[in-house]
Amino acid sequence: CTFSFLDTDRALVLLEEYCKKLRKPEEQQLKKAIRKVMGIFKSSLFQALLGSFTKKATRHGTISHPSLPAAVAYDVLGCPKD
Repeated sequence: CTFSFLDTDRALVLLEEYCKKLRKPEEQQLKKAIRKVMGIFKSSLFQALLGSFTKKATRHGTISHPSLPAAVAYDVLGCPKD
């Protein structure tokens, strides 16, 4: 179960590194959007939803590691997996 939280932390690190590279004026809107996503990833609500989904999915054996982000997006946001 803990791999999903480690993946979230790794994603935050990568997003922060990428944001540091965005310096041009035309990149500031993208930087702002990425920071919003980072805020969502850091929120206790997102962490709780991710934990709940991961527990349910692993209990039923319905999820594999590579599909976790898409499955969470589908389950939480109602977005298509592809």
